[in-house]
Amino acid sequence: MSEFARELRAALAARPRSIAPKWFYDAAGSRLFDRICELPEYYPTRVELALLERHASAIAGCIGAGAEIVEFGAGSARKLRALLGALEAPLRYLPIDISGEHLLQAAAALRADHPALEVQPVVGDYVAGVELPQPRGRRVGFFPGSSIGNFDPVQAQALLLRMAALTRGAGLLIGVDRVKDPALLHAAYNDAAGVTAAFNLNLWARANAEAGADFDLDAWYHSAFYNAPLRRIEMHLVSRCAQVVTVAGQRFEFAEGESVHTENSYKYADAAFGELARAAGFEPRASWTDERRLFTLHWLASPACAGSLT
Repeated sequence: MSEFARELRAALAARPRSIAPKWFYDAAGSRLFDRICELPEYYPTRVELALLERHASAIAGCIGAGAEIVEFGAGSARKLRALLGALEAPLRYLPIDISGEHLLQAAAALRADHPALEVQPVVGDYVAGVELPQPRGRRVGFFPGSSIGNFDPVQAQALLLRMAALTRGAGLLIGVDRVKDPALLHAAYNDAAGVTAAFNLNLWARANAEAGADFDLDAWYHSAFYNAPLRRIEMHLVSRCAQVVTVAGQRFEFAEGESVHTENSYKYADAAFGELARAAGFEPRASWTDERRLFTLHWLASPACAGSLT
């Protein structure tokens, strides 16, 4: 049984039912997420890219010359491209992503466009642990896309602690989605074209293809809402009716209206994120925010300590 099938069965056997969002990103899910990033309602990618382009020189000054860039959850590597023109002699680029096919395509395209840059993709789950090559110089972390919001605060602090160790003596550039009007958040995760719904439902399509499941996608619907007390968007897949689903030979019953929690996206005020970063050993040194205060890029200096992400 695959790791995905084992984790899905365990998730559906638990109460409440939830599964890690990393499993969204098979090849089809990665393509759907790239489409989400182009949607008019989905502001994070558009705003973050504008910040990277507008402040590329200042960011490059923080990163420094001859740095080795490790990007966590690199996807199509689009965000790194926004910085490349400003970076001084980057030593190597190590993009990490769980979606191997998508990552290797992105790495090949980046090599073609920037033949002087050494690109060494690493297929794996940066949360579970990946084996990275030995560093050749100052190793700088890059964690764009507000992906830190997919982890609850305790998990986020633990992940940042490991990133601080990995980037010892250098730093981490991280994108963080800010607390804002819930109407903007609702629109971003419930787009009119239904791409986010398709992205969410693709989890069941993947289960059918890879985990011996028999989900009827028409018997489920996408639900996303802002949980104000917890300052997070929650995404769920909700059963339209009472039904039984089989996954890798195991049967699971669902009541009408029962949901499987598929993703969180926590939102942070700048001060609150600064506290989280300090608790993980980082020292916030610089930040860049758009005029509407939708999104912030933070430069966090790492402690001079030993460690790794493995």
